Amino acid sequence: MDFFLMLSKLLGQKVIYTVNGLGKIFIFFIKGLFLFFKWPFQVSKLLNQLYFIGLKSVLIVCLTGLFTGMVLGLQGYYTLIKFGSEGYLGTAVALTIVRELGPVLTAIMIVARAGSAMTAEIGIMRISEQIDALETMNINPLRFIFSSRIWAGIISFPLLTAIFDFIGIIGGYISGSLLLGLNAGIYFARVESSITLNDVNGGFIKSFIFALVVITICCYKGFYTHLQKNVSGSKGVGYSTTSAVVLSCVWILVFDYVITSFYFNG
Repeated sequence: MDFFLMLSKLLGQKVIYTVNGLGKIFIFFIKGLFLFFKWPFQVSKLLNQLYFIGLKSVLIVCLTGLFTGMVLGLQGYYTLIKFGSEGYLGTAVALTIVRELGPVLTAIMIVARAGSAMTAEIGIMRISEQIDALETMNINPLRFIFSSRIWAGIISFPLLTAIFDFIGIIGGYISGSLLLGLNAGIYFARVESSITLNDVNGGFIKSFIFALVVITICCYKGFYTHLQKNVSGSKGVGYSTTSAVVLSCVWILVFDYVITSFYFNG
């Protein structure tokens, strides 16, 4: 009996701690989202973050999209040819990339390149007391640090997803048509006929949600680096960065499943 009481107490504490943490993250997100519109507008900071999050991620997104499409084209061709359906390779590659792999892999690549750096930068600002200095100068640190980044993510993620989708489809064409001999006209005809506006919109909805999740988690972890348990200083920054990357990737996959379940199967 004592064991079950102790277990229920620990479970209850964990649930309360989790709900409390989610509430803090939600408040952090809402405040940062709307503080951007407070005068004066942070146009220069937004442009800087668009460059850092968006433009500097183009190369890695293009490389990932190209080789993802090539692998899909290669594996899809050898699978479909067993059933005499290699003509549907364009459909398989396009739908897989536009619906799933495009938004998911784009978000994960941005987490790896920009999200980790973002968390480390904000974490260093916290442990070096730069954030405290902003508060002393009556500058809202949430607006200064987070607002421009969240809006830059909202703009960048869908655009990078579109680039990934296009390059991925070209990668499938390179594998299927140029290397394995599938007729290029058939490939692109299947791509055109299979992709609907609903598929494209679903991919963009995912990228929009992923932007909110990734930027919020990475900035939140860096902003509250000093509250990490049993770690502090540079070690705390490292722990926050690792935690932000892992949590972002996990929540990307969770939201991917939820959106797919409701949007594509609804």
